[in-house]
Amino acid sequence: MSPTKRAYLRVCSMLLCAAPAFALQAGNTDAEISALKAAVKASQSAGDNAWMLVSSAFVLMMTGPGLALFYSGLVRRKNVLGTMMQSFVMMAVVTLLWGICAYSLVFGEGNALIGDFRYAFLNGVGGAPNLDYAPTIPHLTFMAYQMMFAIITPALIAGAFAERVRFHAMVVFSVLWLFLVYVPVAHMVWGKGGYLNPFLGGKIPVFDFAGGTVVHITSGFSALVAAIMIGKRHGFPHERMVPHSLVLSFIGACMLWMGWFGFNAGSALAASALASSAFVATHFAAAAGAVSWMVAERIKNGKASALGAISGAVAGLATVTQGAGFVTPVSGAIIGFIAGFVCYYMVVVVKNKLGYDDSLDAFGVHGVGGFIGCLLTGVFATRAVNDALKLANGQAAPLGLVDGNAGQIGNQLIGALIAIAFGVIGTWVSLKITGLITPVRMDKQQEAEGMDVALHGEEGYAFED
Repeated sequence: MSPTKRAYLRVCSMLLCAAPAFALQAGNTDAEISALKAAVKASQSAGDNAWMLVSSAFVLMMTGPGLALFYSGLVRRKNVLGTMMQSFVMMAVVTLLWGICAYSLVFGEGNALIGDFRYAFLNGVGGAPNLDYAPTIPHLTFMAYQMMFAIITPALIAGAFAERVRFHAMVVFSVLWLFLVYVPVAHMVWGKGGYLNPFLGGKIPVFDFAGGTVVHITSGFSALVAAIMIGKRHGFPHERMVPHSLVLSFIGACMLWMGWFGFNAGSALAASALASSAFVATHFAAAAGAVSWMVAERIKNGKASALGAISGAVAGLATVTQGAGFVTPVSGAIIGFIAGFVCYYMVVVVKNKLGYDDSLDAFGVHGVGGFIGCLLTGVFATRAVNDALKLANGQAAPLGLVDGNAGQIGNQLIGALIAIAFGVIGTWVSLKITGLITPVRMDKQQEAEGMDVALHGEEGYAFED
């Protein structure tokens, strides 16, 4: 055998002997890659879950203590505890109803109007993600986050009939309203197969990133109906009814501003670039709303007030909620500027001309702000911020007017009108049923005495000599 053949055979033998080792190494590499992918996925899930748990706590903080302080500072001293209780009781009652069946009726598949009972008593809601809604966080976290929105929405309505509704009547009304208004509207906008959901099979695409339609339009227009049906406070508008503590309201407004980051940026449902965009747009809108309201006050009265500044910030926040995850931060600032001026006009001019007693301006800020925010989302929404909606060819779909889709303004208007219709009719029905169960209004003597003593047997301020 020639030296060349012997060398060739030695090389072949070496390769044959090494083949199992190469195969083992390749197998180890595949296993390592799979393990690395699993670790990355787990890390993303952990990060997203942490952000969403914090966001859930922030949104709950908006109701208590945020809204409780904001509203209670705006009422007279004798009603401070009663007003706080209206927010606090929603944290308790709505939580239980949400777990029993309300969550399922919103996010169960059901039909275009309402979900089903597949998640009743949190059946099937555990540590595994719900791939339809939030694929990187536990289903339980998603449920808890959405629960905080359901808590604050009926609490907002209470601002319209502050200082004159019995406590148990408010609770009965809120329970009825939750199922007649919030549940169907939330399902239509956010639930799978909902009539207005553009991402999960809806017929009319309405963009509502964080609840402009679901929360602010429904609660705001319901507040107007409630204020009219229940009637004015005794002495309104002839008696002087000024806020007893703007300090409490100021602290509450600052908590609302902070909590709104969980409300809007949290609606990205992940610790993502979209959450960052929504966070900044929200902040810019609040700042712009505060500035524009103060400018309007300065023009009309020659002074900018603390109450005006915090009202403007809340108006900006309520108005940008619909489009926070669809518009740029600059557009968020524009929306906030518009909100401050328009809501100021509604609260200071229109309410006085029409004479309705929306005690804490729930309609003027949340209803009007939510409505114009819904329409402005149709103007400023852009795929440069949110490319989740796809065309048939897989490319990102144009969203609003700035993308060349002028028709989206019409879609937004339809969504707003549907929410208004549910709010108006649902509130009327809820109040009528409540009136059959229990008296709604406090009597004149109770109203003069105040909610704290007449309804709860306590005083918010008991100073000893």
